Amino acid sequence: MKFQDSKAYILRTPRQTATMRFFLIFVILCGFYNEAYGKGSLDIDLKLKALNKPALKTIKSEDGDIIDCIDIYKQHAFDHPALKNHKIQMKPSVKFGTKKTTIPNNGSSEHIKSQIWSKSGKCPMGTIPVRRVSREDISRASSPSHFGRKTPHKYSFLDNALQHKGNFNITPAKINEAQPRLRSEAFIVALGFNFVGAQSDINIWNPPRVEATDYSTAQIWLVGGLSENFESVEGGWMVNPAVFGDSRTRLFISWTTDGYTKTGCINLLCAGFVQTSKKFALGATVEPVSSSSSTQYHITVSIFLDPNSGNWWLTCENNVLGYWPGTLFNYLKHSATAVQWGGEVHSPNVVLKKPHTTTAMGSGQWASYIWAEACFHTNLRIKDYSMQLKYPQFLSEYADEYNCYSTLLHRKTYMSEPHFYFGGPGRNSRCP
Repeated sequence: MKFQDSKAYILRTPRQTATMRFFLIFVILCGFYNEAYGKGSLDIDLKLKALNKPALKTIKSEDGDIIDCIDIYKQHAFDHPALKNHKIQMKPSVKFGTKKTTIPNNGSSEHIKSQIWSKSGKCPMGTIPVRRVSREDISRASSPSHFGRKTPHKYSFLDNALQHKGNFNITPAKINEAQPRLRSEAFIVALGFNFVGAQSDINIWNPPRVEATDYSTAQIWLVGGLSENFESVEGGWMVNPAVFGDSRTRLFISWTTDGYTKTGCINLLCAGFVQTSKKFALGATVEPVSSSSSTQYHITVSIFLDPNSGNWWLTCENNVLGYWPGTLFNYLKHSATAVQWGGEVHSPNVVLKKPHTTTAMGSGQWASYIWAEACFHTNLRIKDYSMQLKYPQFLSEYADEYNCYSTLLHRKTYMSEPHFYFGGPGRNSRCP
C-alpha cells in the first residue's frame, strides 16, 4: 500500500488524540512542578547533606531530638573555605579562669550541668554530638540558604565607642539611627575598651509565649567593628519554633562577620564554629527551667580570646565546647569593643509595628519584678588587656522598646553581687 501524502502518517483516532493531549498536559504540569518545587527540593537535599554528616553513633533523646555523634575531623565547620587547611585546636592554650561572688544575700540558683539527650547515651571519644536537622526544619525557612540565619542588623554606637573609652551612655537618639526592624533587644553593655573575654550566669526560663515565626533569646554578645558591618560572637539560650519546630529552651550560639548580611548563623547550621566537646550539643534542650517564686536555674556561659591562636573559645559550665577560628574575623582578631548581656526578640511585629508580637522575652515578666520572677544575668565579668577577670567599670542599660521589654540593674544590698534583670511580655496595654 502506498500513501499519496505524508500527512497520512500523523492521522490518529479520536482515542489516540485524547491520549496524546493528556500526555502533553502531564508533561507541561510536570515542568511547572519541577520549576516551582523541584529546585527547592534539591536545595533542601543539598542542605541536609551538608548539615547531617555520617554518624558513628546515633542517640534518640527522650525529648524527640536525634543526636548524631560525628567524627570531630569531619564536622561541618571544615566546609568553610577559610578553614580548608585548618588544624583543629583541641583545647585553649591558656586557662581562662572564673570569678564568682562569695558575697551572701544574693539569692541562689542551681547550675545546669547536662542536657536531656545525655540521659539516653554518650558520644564516643573522637566525636561531637550534633542535633540532626530534618527536612521539615529546613522547609519552615523562607529558603534553605536562610535556614538558621539571623537577619541583618546594625549597632550605631560602635562607630563612637572607641572614642569614648567606656564612659559612654547609649541613648535612643544615638541608637535609633539604625533602629532594627525585626529585632527588639534589652541589654546592658560595656563599651569602648579592648575586651578579650566575658562571662555571666544566665538564668534559664521557658518564655510563656513565642510565636511560630519569632524567636526569643537570653545571651551574651561580644561585638567589634563598624555599625553596619559589625562582627559578633554570641552564646546563651534560645526558643526558636521556626528552626527547631517546638517551643523548648535550647542552648545556642551565633556569629557573623558582616552584621548578618551574608555571613554567620546559629549553632552549627553553617560552616564556622569548631566544636571540640562531646558533652554538650548546640541546639539541644536545656532543662530544668526556672519557675515563678520557685527554684531558679542558670547556665554559666563564657567566651574568651586565646591570645596565642586568636581563636574565640566558648565554655559552658566550665566545659570547653569549642571555638570560632580567628581566621574568620577582621575586627575580632585581637579584641572586641563591646560586650552585651541581655535578651533579644526577633519578629516582623516589633519596633513600631502594630499589633506588636506577643512573644515574651526572658520569663515574660518585667525586669522590676526581680528575683524568681524576672530573668537575669549575674556574675557579669569582662577581661581586658590587663588579663584580669573583673566586673565592668562602666555599664549602660538599653531597651529598644521599654514598654514591651525592660531592664534593671539591681543590688539586693550595697555589697551584693549585682543582678541584671531584663525581659517582658511583648504586647500589652502599653505596647499595643
